[in-house]
Amino acid sequence: MDFNDTKEEAEFRAEARAFLDKHLEPKTGARPRPGSGKDALQRAKDWQKVKAENKFAQITWPEEWGGRGGTSMQSVIWGQEEGKYDAPTGPFAIGLGMCVPTVIAFGSDKHKERYVEKALKGEEIWCQLFSEPSAGSDVAGLKTKAVKDGDEWVINGQKVWTSGAHYSDFGIVLVRTNPKVPKHKGLTMFIVNMKQKGVEVRPIHQASGGREFNEVYFTDVRIPDSDRLGEVGAGWKVALVTLMNERLAVGGSPGPDWGEIMAYAKDAGSMGDQAFREKLADWYVAAQGYKLTKFRTMTALSRGQTPGPENSIGKIITANHLQDICNSAIEMQDHYGIINDTETMPGDAIFQQSFMWAPGLRIAGGTDEILKNIIAERVLGLPQDVRVDKDMPFDEMKAG
Repeated sequence: MDFNDTKEEAEFRAEARAFLDKHLEPKTGARPRPGSGKDALQRAKDWQKVKAENKFAQITWPEEWGGRGGTSMQSVIWGQEEGKYDAPTGPFAIGLGMCVPTVIAFGSDKHKERYVEKALKGEEIWCQLFSEPSAGSDVAGLKTKAVKDGDEWVINGQKVWTSGAHYSDFGIVLVRTNPKVPKHKGLTMFIVNMKQKGVEVRPIHQASGGREFNEVYFTDVRIPDSDRLGEVGAGWKVALVTLMNERLAVGGSPGPDWGEIMAYAKDAGSMGDQAFREKLADWYVAAQGYKLTKFRTMTALSRGQTPGPENSIGKIITANHLQDICNSAIEMQDHYGIINDTETMPGDAIFQQSFMWAPGLRIAGGTDEILKNIIAERVLGLPQDVRVDKDMPFDEMKAG
């Protein structure tokens, strides 16, 4: 495939750059993630509103939903260009990248009328409620249950590692509605109001000092059956659509890359270190390899195809890549590397902040081990892992 822009794509790229130049500052060196700091949430909402008003919020969505009605390649181009600027997109990545597309795919017309436009304009934020303490990356092993009571479902249980739950207005929640069948067959998905009675959100204090993840407790939470997404017991099918979008949404890393540590190394006088230059070369090669791998996704999109499981490669590479780069930068700072003060450290302590945050990236959206299994089985065609509980009723599975 020729990866040069067509005439139409070049025109769209120029339009996107002009718009971004008008509203944002380009990234320069190692800087804090744009979603951090005071008033970060409001800045993100303001930016989302501006994008929506100018038809840049969701390129491929139909115009009647507030999108541009554009092509998948235009969406790729927009992502490439926006990534060059300090764009505060974090609070909306999950909602617009995973949750709302699931609502569009499985929700009713009333759902779409009620939720899509408000999410697109940044007026409402969504979160994804899948992971649980006893299930981890085995989404189908969840225990949060929902029991039918008339026209409502009563939910009880706990979710964990829910990004953005503390500022979210709505969420999509996957629960067990039938424990008498194998674990993948007894699940159902619902829309849940995160502000309603019985929903308790507890932020988790992370090693980095942030509080991006949360525990969420459900105590007799009532959800009308009309807010169900998909058929009863078909939640795994619905979840697969969400998880496919998740691989695309969390594939990259917003932290410092080889270019930023090279810029810092020049200032610190470390470029004369042969061992460091060798690591720098490794990072560059890895970054270029990932870039070329992403061309597979671009090729699929340009042909009107759905990107495949190779998207799992991206997160494995970038998460470990980020951790290694930040560790090297901290070692380069010697005993000053332990200082986490954004006002005194180089790059506003971005290397320290990202080093403490990187392990979470290796868990979020599927652990390294889960993604390696996906690559092994679905990309390389290796034999599947033995799954002895595949056909066993969930309530007969032993837990300990």
